[in-house]
Amino acid sequence: MLDADLAAFIEAHERGFPPDLDAQPLDRQRAVYGEMCRAFHAPTPADIEILDTALEFPERTIRLRIYRPLGRKGVATVLYFHGGGFVFGDLDSHGDMCAELCSRADVDVISVDYRLAPEHLHPAAFDDAMAAFAWTARSFRRPPILFGESAGGALAGAVAHKTRYEPASPRGLVLVYPGLGSHGDLPSFSEHAGAPLLSAAEIGEYQAARLGDAGDATDPAVNPLRDTDYAGLPRTFVSVPEFDPLRDEGELYCERIRAVGGNAVCTVEPGLVHSFLRARTRVARAAEAFDRIVEAVKSMSAN
Repeated sequence: MLDADLAAFIEAHERGFPPDLDAQPLDRQRAVYGEMCRAFHAPTPADIEILDTALEFPERTIRLRIYRPLGRKGVATVLYFHGGGFVFGDLDSHGDMCAELCSRADVDVISVDYRLAPEHLHPAAFDDAMAAFAWTARSFRRPPILFGESAGGALAGAVAHKTRYEPASPRGLVLVYPGLGSHGDLPSFSEHAGAPLLSAAEIGEYQAARLGDAGDATDPAVNPLRDTDYAGLPRTFVSVPEFDPLRDEGELYCERIRAVGGNAVCTVEPGLVHSFLRARTRVARAAEAFDRIVEAVKSMSAN
Protein backbone atom coordinates (compact mmCIF):
# COMPACT_ATOMS: atom_id res chain seq x y z
CA MET A 1 0.00 0.00 0.00
CA LEU A 2 3.04 2.29 0.30
CA ASP A 3 4.98 3.84 -2.55
CA ALA A 4 8.48 2.46 -3.02
CA ASP A 5 10.16 5.71 -2.01
CA LEU A 6 8.14 5.87 1.22
CA ALA A 7 8.86 2.22 2.00
CA ALA A 8 12.58 2.94 1.53
CA PHE A 9 12.33 5.95 3.85
CA ILE A 10 10.62 3.88 6.55
CA GLU A 11 13.26 1.16 6.27
CA ALA A 12 16.08 3.72 6.54
CA HIS A 13 14.33 5.37 9.50
CA GLU A 14 13.93 2.10 11.38
CA ARG A 15 17.53 1.05 10.73
CA GLY A 16 18.58 3.98 12.89
CA PHE A 17 17.03 2.49 16.03
CA PRO A 18 18.68 -0.55 17.70
CA PRO A 19 16.21 -3.32 18.65
CA ASP A 20 17.01 -2.97 22.37
CA LEU A 21 16.82 0.84 22.44
CA ASP A 22 13.83 0.93 24.82
CA ALA A 23 15.92 -0.83 27.46
CA GLN A 24 18.75 1.70 27.26
CA PRO A 25 19.05 4.87 29.41
CA LEU A 26 16.93 7.81 28.31
CA ASP A 27 19.92 9.98 27.44
CA ARG A 28 21.12 7.24 25.07
CA GLN A 29 17.66 6.99 23.52
CA ARG A 30 17.63 10.73 22.94
CA ALA A 31 21.10 10.63 21.42
CA VAL A 32 19.99 7.94 18.96
CA TYR A 33 16.87 9.97 18.12
CA GLY A 34 19.08 12.99 17.44
CA GLU A 35 21.37 10.93 15.20
CA MET A 36 18.35 9.73 13.21
CA CYS A 37 17.11 13.30 12.77
CA ARG A 38 20.50 14.47 11.53
CA ALA A 39 20.60 11.63 8.99
CA PHE A 40 17.53 13.06 7.25
CA HIS A 41 18.30 16.77 7.59
CA ALA A 42 18.04 18.89 4.47
CA PRO A 43 20.63 21.63 3.77
CA THR A 44 19.96 25.06 5.25
CA PRO A 45 18.67 27.54 2.64
CA ALA A 46 21.12 30.32 1.83
CA ASP A 47 18.51 33.09 2.03
CA ILE A 48 17.84 32.92 5.78
CA GLU A 49 19.68 33.70 8.99
CA ILE A 50 19.49 31.88 12.32
CA LEU A 51 19.80 33.33 15.82
CA ASP A 52 19.72 31.53 19.17
CA THR A 53 18.32 33.26 22.23
CA ALA A 54 16.67 32.30 25.51
CA LEU A 55 13.98 33.32 27.97
CA GLU A 56 15.38 33.42 31.48
CA PHE A 57 13.23 32.68 34.51
CA PRO A 58 14.28 32.13 38.13
CA GLU A 59 13.47 28.42 37.93
CA ARG A 60 14.16 27.61 34.26
CA THR A 61 15.56 28.72 30.91
CA ILE A 62 13.64 28.29 27.65
CA ARG A 63 15.90 28.20 24.62
CA LEU A 64 14.56 29.63 21.37
CA ARG A 65 15.90 29.54 17.84
CA ILE A 66 14.85 32.28 15.44
CA TYR A 67 14.87 31.77 11.67
CA ARG A 68 14.30 34.84 9.53
CA PRO A 69 14.74 35.96 5.92
CA LEU A 70 18.24 37.26 5.39
CA GLY A 71 18.54 40.91 6.34
CA ARG A 72 14.86 41.66 6.82
CA LYS A 73 11.70 40.90 8.72
CA GLY A 74 9.40 38.12 7.56
CA VAL A 75 5.86 38.88 6.44
CA ALA A 76 4.49 37.04 9.50
CA THR A 77 5.72 35.21 12.58
CA VAL A 78 5.37 31.47 13.12
CA LEU A 79 5.78 29.99 16.60
CA TYR A 80 6.86 26.38 16.11
CA PHE A 81 6.59 23.42 18.53
CA HIS A 82 8.50 20.27 17.57
CA GLY A 83 7.39 16.67 17.75
CA GLY A 84 8.92 13.77 19.65
CA GLY A 85 6.18 12.52 21.97
CA PHE A 86 7.07 15.12 24.65
CA VAL A 87 10.05 12.86 25.42
CA PHE A 88 12.35 13.51 22.45
CA GLY A 89 13.33 16.45 20.27
CA ASP A 90 15.03 19.82 20.64
CA LEU A 91 16.06 22.84 18.60
CA ASP A 92 18.26 20.71 16.35
CA SER A 93 15.98 17.75 15.68
CA HIS A 94 13.48 19.63 13.53
CA GLY A 95 15.57 22.65 12.60
CA ASP A 96 15.81 21.95 8.89
CA MET A 97 12.02 22.00 8.56
CA CYS A 98 11.88 25.38 10.34
CA ALA A 99 14.60 26.72 8.06
CA GLU A 100 12.79 25.61 4.91
CA LEU A 101 9.48 26.99 6.15
CA CYS A 102 11.16 30.33 6.81
CA SER A 103 12.65 30.43 3.33
CA ARG A 104 9.64 29.24 1.36
CA ALA A 105 6.88 31.11 3.22
CA ASP A 106 8.98 34.25 3.83
CA VAL A 107 8.17 34.20 7.55
CA ASP A 108 10.05 34.51 10.81
CA VAL A 109 10.01 31.16 12.62
CA ILE A 110 10.63 30.85 16.36
CA SER A 111 11.29 27.28 17.49
CA VAL A 112 10.74 26.49 21.18
CA ASP A 113 12.90 24.10 23.21
CA TYR A 114 10.20 23.26 25.74
CA ARG A 115 10.90 20.99 28.72
CA LEU A 116 10.60 17.25 28.13
CA ALA A 117 9.03 14.38 30.03
CA PRO A 118 9.41 12.32 32.10
CA GLU A 119 11.76 14.66 33.99
CA HIS A 120 9.26 17.49 33.58
CA LEU A 121 5.62 16.45 33.78
CA HIS A 122 2.64 18.46 32.55
CA PRO A 123 2.20 21.43 32.74
CA ALA A 124 5.92 22.09 32.17
CA ALA A 125 5.84 21.94 28.35
CA PHE A 126 2.56 23.87 28.25
CA ASP A 127 3.90 26.56 30.57
CA ASP A 128 6.98 26.94 28.36
CA ALA A 129 4.78 27.17 25.27
CA MET A 130 2.65 29.88 26.85
CA ALA A 131 5.73 31.84 27.90
CA ALA A 132 7.12 31.60 24.37
CA PHE A 133 3.80 32.78 22.93
CA ALA A 134 3.72 35.83 25.21
CA TRP A 135 7.35 36.71 24.38
CA THR A 136 6.82 36.27 20.64
CA ALA A 137 3.68 38.39 20.49
CA ARG A 138 5.41 41.12 22.53
CA SER A 139 8.79 41.04 20.79
CA PHE A 140 7.57 40.81 17.20
CA ARG A 141 4.59 43.12 17.87
CA ARG A 142 2.14 40.92 16.02
CA PRO A 143 0.17 37.77 16.85
CA PRO A 144 2.00 34.64 15.68
CA ILE A 145 0.76 31.75 13.63
CA LEU A 146 0.99 28.68 15.85
CA PHE A 147 2.58 25.63 14.19
CA GLY A 148 2.76 22.23 15.88
CA GLU A 149 4.03 18.91 14.63
CA SER A 150 2.88 15.66 16.32
CA ALA A 151 3.29 16.23 20.09
CA GLY A 152 3.92 19.86 19.24
CA GLY A 153 0.47 19.90 17.68
CA ALA A 154 -1.05 19.27 21.09
CA LEU A 155 0.94 22.22 22.45
CA ALA A 156 0.01 24.54 19.60
CA GLY A 157 -3.65 23.61 19.94
CA ALA A 158 -3.59 24.05 23.70
CA VAL A 159 -2.01 27.50 23.38
CA ALA A 160 -4.62 28.47 20.78
CA HIS A 161 -7.45 27.46 23.12
CA LYS A 162 -5.90 29.33 26.05
CA THR A 163 -5.13 32.56 24.20
CA ARG A 164 -8.03 32.85 21.72
CA TYR A 165 -9.70 35.74 23.57
CA GLU A 166 -6.54 37.65 24.44
CA PRO A 167 -5.74 40.93 22.61
CA ALA A 168 -2.83 39.23 20.86
CA SER A 169 -4.74 36.07 19.94
CA PRO A 170 -3.08 33.77 17.39
CA ARG A 171 -3.22 34.71 13.74
CA GLY A 172 -3.58 31.10 12.64
CA LEU A 173 -3.08 27.50 13.68
CA VAL A 174 -1.25 24.87 11.62
CA LEU A 175 -1.18 21.31 12.92
CA VAL A 176 0.69 18.45 11.26
CA TYR A 177 -0.29 14.91 12.38
CA PRO A 178 -1.18 16.31 15.81
CA GLY A 179 -1.95 14.26 18.91
CA LEU A 180 -5.07 15.98 20.21
CA GLY A 181 -6.26 13.47 22.77
CA SER A 182 -9.22 11.35 21.71
CA HIS A 183 -7.58 8.40 23.53
CA GLY A 184 -8.19 5.75 20.95
CA ASP A 185 -11.94 5.94 20.49
CA LEU A 186 -11.76 6.81 16.77
CA PRO A 187 -11.55 4.33 13.87
CA SER A 188 -8.01 5.23 12.80
CA PHE A 189 -6.65 4.07 16.16
CA SER A 190 -7.74 0.50 15.47
CA GLU A 191 -7.34 0.56 11.68
CA HIS A 192 -3.73 1.76 11.92
CA ALA A 193 -2.78 0.66 15.43
CA GLY A 194 0.44 -0.87 14.14
CA ALA A 195 1.29 1.80 11.57
CA PRO A 196 4.98 2.44 10.89
CA LEU A 197 6.77 5.26 12.74
CA LEU A 198 3.97 5.71 15.30
CA SER A 199 1.78 2.98 16.77
CA ALA A 200 -1.26 3.29 19.01
CA ALA A 201 0.73 1.70 21.85
CA GLU A 202 3.47 4.33 21.52
CA ILE A 203 0.89 7.11 21.72
CA GLY A 204 -0.25 5.72 25.06
CA GLU A 205 3.32 5.44 26.32
CA TYR A 206 4.11 9.03 25.43
CA GLN A 207 0.95 10.27 27.11
CA ALA A 208 1.80 8.35 30.27
CA ALA A 209 5.32 9.76 30.27
CA ARG A 210 3.97 13.29 30.01
CA LEU A 211 1.31 12.96 32.71
CA GLY A 212 2.88 10.63 35.26
CA ASP A 213 0.62 9.06 37.88
CA ALA A 214 -1.36 12.16 38.81
CA GLY A 215 -1.93 13.88 35.47
CA ASP A 216 -5.39 14.70 34.15
CA ALA A 217 -5.93 13.58 30.55
CA THR A 218 -9.23 15.50 30.41
CA ASP A 219 -7.44 18.85 30.77
CA PRO A 220 -7.66 20.73 27.41
CA ALA A 221 -4.15 22.03 28.09
CA VAL A 222 -3.07 18.39 27.71
CA ASN A 223 -5.52 17.24 25.06
CA PRO A 224 -7.36 19.97 23.09
CA LEU A 225 -10.02 17.49 21.95
CA ARG A 226 -11.18 17.27 25.56
CA ASP A 227 -12.33 20.90 25.45
CA THR A 228 -16.06 21.60 25.25
CA ASP A 229 -15.72 25.00 23.56
CA TYR A 230 -14.33 25.43 20.03
CA ALA A 231 -15.55 28.98 19.42
CA GLY A 232 -13.10 31.83 18.88
CA LEU A 233 -10.25 29.69 17.56
CA PRO A 234 -8.07 31.09 14.78
CA ARG A 235 -8.16 29.96 11.19
CA THR A 236 -6.93 26.36 11.31
CA PHE A 237 -5.21 24.04 8.84
CA VAL A 238 -4.55 20.41 9.77
CA SER A 239 -2.51 17.93 7.73
CA VAL A 240 -2.74 14.23 8.58
CA PRO A 241 -1.44 11.12 6.80
CA GLU A 242 -3.73 8.32 5.71
CA PHE A 243 -1.88 5.60 7.64
CA ASP A 244 -1.66 7.07 11.14
CA PRO A 245 -3.57 6.25 14.35
CA LEU A 246 -3.94 10.02 14.87
CA ARG A 247 -5.57 10.68 11.48
CA ASP A 248 -9.15 10.91 12.71
CA GLU A 249 -8.24 13.25 15.56
CA GLY A 250 -7.29 15.94 13.06
CA GLU A 251 -10.52 15.50 11.14
CA LEU A 252 -12.66 15.52 14.29
CA TYR A 253 -10.94 18.66 15.58
CA CYS A 254 -11.72 20.56 12.37
CA GLU A 255 -15.31 19.29 12.38
CA ARG A 256 -15.82 20.71 15.88
CA ILE A 257 -14.40 24.10 14.89
CA ARG A 258 -16.60 24.27 11.80
CA ALA A 259 -19.65 23.23 13.84
CA VAL A 260 -19.47 26.53 15.75
CA GLY A 261 -18.83 28.62 12.66
CA GLY A 262 -15.04 28.56 12.65
CA ASN A 263 -12.66 28.24 9.69
CA ALA A 264 -10.89 24.87 9.73
CA VAL A 265 -9.61 22.59 6.96
CA CYS A 266 -8.22 19.09 7.42
CA THR A 267 -6.28 17.53 4.56
CA VAL A 268 -5.78 13.75 4.66
CA GLU A 269 -2.62 12.97 2.71
CA PRO A 270 -3.03 9.65 0.86
CA GLY A 271 -0.38 6.97 1.13
CA LEU A 272 1.62 8.71 3.86
CA VAL A 273 2.54 7.85 7.47
CA HIS A 274 3.38 9.77 10.63
CA SER A 275 6.52 11.92 10.48
CA PHE A 276 6.21 12.39 6.72
CA LEU A 277 7.75 15.87 6.97
CA ARG A 278 11.08 14.20 7.59
CA ALA A 279 10.66 12.43 4.25
CA ARG A 280 9.85 15.51 2.20
CA THR A 281 13.19 15.50 0.33
CA ARG A 282 12.95 11.79 -0.50
CA VAL A 283 9.27 11.03 -1.03
CA ALA A 284 7.19 12.74 -3.71
CA ARG A 285 3.91 12.53 -1.78
CA ALA A 286 5.57 14.03 1.31
CA ALA A 287 7.00 16.89 -0.74
CA GLU A 288 3.53 17.63 -2.13
CA ALA A 289 2.04 17.55 1.38
CA PHE A 290 4.67 20.00 2.59
CA ASP A 291 3.85 22.25 -0.37
CA ARG A 292 0.25 22.42 0.88
CA ILE A 293 1.41 23.21 4.42
CA VAL A 294 3.63 26.02 3.15
CA GLU A 295 0.74 27.41 1.11
CA ALA A 296 -1.49 27.35 4.21
CA VAL A 297 1.10 29.37 6.16
CA LYS A 298 1.45 31.83 3.28
CA SER A 299 -2.32 32.25 3.08
CA MET A 300 -2.58 32.93 6.82
CA SER A 301 0.30 35.40 6.52
CA ALA A 302 -1.54 37.37 3.86
CA ASN A 303 -4.80 37.74 5.80
